Amino acid sequence: MQRRYVSIWFPHLITDWFSNRQPYLRDLPFVICAPSHGRMMITAANQAVMKNGITRGMVLADARAILPSLEVLDDKPGLPDKLLLRIAEWCIRFTPGAAADPPDGLLLDVTGCSHLWGGDHRYVEEIGRKLRERGYSIRIAIADTIGAAWAVARFGNSSPVVKTAQHVEALLDLPPEALRLEEPTVERLHKLGLDRISKFIHIPRATLRRRFGNHFLMRLDTACGHETEVLHFVQPIVPYYERLPCLEPIATATGIAIALERLLNALCARLQQDQKGLRTAVFSGYRSDGKVEKLQIETNSPTYSVKHLFRLFENKLPSIEPALGIELFVLEAPKVEDHFPVQEKLWETSGNLDDIRLAELIDRLSVKLGPQTIHRYLPDEHYWPERSYKPAGSLQELTTATWKDDGQRPLQLLPVPERIEVTAPIPDYPPMLFRFHDKVHKVIRADGPERIEQEWWLQQGQHRDYYRVEDEAGNRYWLFRSGHYSDKAHQWFIHGFFP
Repeated sequence: MQRRYVSIWFPHLITDWFSNRQPYLRDLPFVICAPSHGRMMITAANQAVMKNGITRGMVLADARAILPSLEVLDDKPGLPDKLLLRIAEWCIRFTPGAAADPPDGLLLDVTGCSHLWGGDHRYVEEIGRKLRERGYSIRIAIADTIGAAWAVARFGNSSPVVKTAQHVEALLDLPPEALRLEEPTVERLHKLGLDRISKFIHIPRATLRRRFGNHFLMRLDTACGHETEVLHFVQPIVPYYERLPCLEPIATATGIAIALERLLNALCARLQQDQKGLRTAVFSGYRSDGKVEKLQIETNSPTYSVKHLFRLFENKLPSIEPALGIELFVLEAPKVEDHFPVQEKLWETSGNLDDIRLAELIDRLSVKLGPQTIHRYLPDEHYWPERSYKPAGSLQELTTATWKDDGQRPLQLLPVPERIEVTAPIPDYPPMLFRFHDKVHKVIRADGPERIEQEWWLQQGQHRDYYRVEDEAGNRYWLFRSGHYSDKAHQWFIHGFFP
């Protein structure tokens, strides 16, 4: 598939932002200033000011001499980068590949996206319209290379859409500044009369390298498509995702459910073809007011079952607030795993952890009760009880360790043992009394000790002597002493409760 890129230029990025926050500034000539070497320098100027010959980099005193009624605002350090990052994240509604292009632009990898809006022309028009509605003046272009799109957006005088395979022709009538060259190189080209790219693009490369250096050739090659340019997206692109733009904003529950079903059908077909199954899915709705509604589900085993995934989302759909309507729906699968279909045997009944019905049941219960309600644990190779198990990542996860069944263990185990006060008559003897949560418990029955040694590969803490005790109310507890009784620093803890 032919790569396609969009470049967006904000010629008045900072002043547009100030005008959006303070609408009265839209009708006034104003500049943004910052101190530099003891003088106030203009860092940005709105369009009304630039018509009077005042530009960025001028001294404020000189600008006021030209326009006494000039409004002056203080600069905000780091604002351009923050703005570009925020707008790039907003542009993800048009493509998953959005990157900031400091100091005043954005670059979008829109390969395979424009057809969802009816072609390049409608796609570019829609992006431009949305940004202008947000109060930004822009120039935009789309081409096969980043360099060509950047050049046409800033210096092109014709259509913002450069047709496929015609990016080189679109560059020929543009000035050398369109290649993103350093200022000294641009001045040298103009002095030589090379004021259009067409005048030097066919000059032998050895001559160009000798006169202008490797950086000049690199910029020329990236614009012409001979070298690849890498973008650093504001959010990593998910390999498995589907997008569904809407001709009119969708605000009904039925419309949202139809959009979800269509996206699931498209995504699951891709997953099935690649023998993959999703473990996490994110359904996003981009509202016309700029906000994003998101739903996320997780599964216990990889799946591409449209029916099952729709049922998981169905319980959460009422939480979506469409407001004035949703313009774009996106379904992403950020976590996928291999999923190979297994042939079922008619003469055997499946009742183990590989049964897909069990996984789907747990998924549905997790959606209704919460993602942290149902757990599966596996044994871990540790002696201490709180380290002897670990949560399983899926129903199919296996382990080489085995559960320790050489002693009785409580069903309810505290994640962290809690300190208690104990009265014990003699060494290695169970306690007679212990205080837990300000309540004194009298021990009438006890069994132990069971010693669990320090884990030598961790070297943390002392050995433990565990006791199973029962108080006068019939409640049973799991207590332990850390260290030897003769050690004055020994401590007692409660670690669990028996049924």
